[in-house]
Amino acid sequence: MKKRLAILGSTGSIGANTLDVVARHPDRYEVVALAAGKNDAKLLAQCAEHKPKYAVLADEQGAERLRAALKERGLDTEVLQGPDKLERVATLPEVDAVMAAIVGAAGLPSTIAAARAGKQVLLANKEALVMSGPLFMRAVAEGGATLLPVDSEHSAIFQSLPRGFACGRAGEIERAGVRRILLTASGGPFRTTPPERLTHVTPEQACAHPNWVMGRKISVDSATMMNKGLEVIEAHWLFASPLAAIEVVIHPQSVIHSMVEYHDGSVVAQLGAPDMRTPIACALAWPERIASGAEPLDFATVGRLDFEPLDPARFPCVGLAAEAIAQGGTAPAALNAANEIAVEAFLNRRLKFTDIARVIENALAEVAVEELHDLDQVYAADLEARAFATRSIARLARGDVLAAGLPVK
Repeated sequence: MKKRLAILGSTGSIGANTLDVVARHPDRYEVVALAAGKNDAKLLAQCAEHKPKYAVLADEQGAERLRAALKERGLDTEVLQGPDKLERVATLPEVDAVMAAIVGAAGLPSTIAAARAGKQVLLANKEALVMSGPLFMRAVAEGGATLLPVDSEHSAIFQSLPRGFACGRAGEIERAGVRRILLTASGGPFRTTPPERLTHVTPEQACAHPNWVMGRKISVDSATMMNKGLEVIEAHWLFASPLAAIEVVIHPQSVIHSMVEYHDGSVVAQLGAPDMRTPIACALAWPERIASGAEPLDFATVGRLDFEPLDPARFPCVGLAAEAIAQGGTAPAALNAANEIAVEAFLNRRLKFTDIARVIENALAEVAVEELHDLDQVYAADLEARAFATRSIARLARGDVLAAGLPVK
């Protein structure tokens, strides 16, 4: 019997790669629902190819255009509009698995709803764990959902754990005999830059990743290594692992996607070409393996694998993420929000690169932390941290002007 899928965020890179893998195995998968934000043109093409029963758009005008275009082509896909419809398709009885790939807080309600409905949740929305980890994991437990990571690092960890390992289950990591989870990181563009030069780096330099071409925000997160800090938070919840057992190691070649060390001294690693179709195929077919379309890894070309310890002075954002988890409650949501505001200010040349961590650190110290009971608290902490970070950036900018002896406007 085919596995029936709802793909939330189908027009983004994860969604498009998911549909690429699905198209390679028409005998295994059926697309029941596709959901996107505003890209009705791309969603129309996906509907024409995969013929889902439902298509969801957040944008009202886009939904109207999609309805008209589908009718013109004689396609009977039902078009739904609005964020509440994401939860509807994520919980449909005829859906077996949900690819949760909507970026940001917009994906939280539908991802939690899918978990609460007991679906197989293929998790690519990192905010579900970073912003609302306790709530999401509670929904997984209460709904009896199966949680499968799609991020390449967390998929690598999952693949390096014993067969049958259940994500999110308390005590599972200890029963597996795990000593350490090792998250690998490329080190970004400033891995070898002298620390005194980091104050003056430009957005263009920060976005020049040595291994990949990525969006500007995630490129800066890689440069500060906040991306790895957020992955530490995700790993903490996904594998029910204590923070002390999660370690970041610099691996410039980005061939090993992460590793697991066991108490007997064995280290199991997952290697592969940098292609998101590999972890997507792993999650789609689990516990089986299917062709993803990714190129085989050429070991002769790889040549060598290097490793370095993380320098916490150069990359303070990793430690700030660990601090947020230690604080608990709404602190990780505040961390995430402050980081987004600080990165945006840096990209707009209103904040120094080294002040990104400073803004986040101040937010963690000043924004009130509450024990987490519902999503309204997550949204409130997000708004409060954004407002605080904005004020903090303005104060830092004023200080820079005064230090330069320029008039304050």
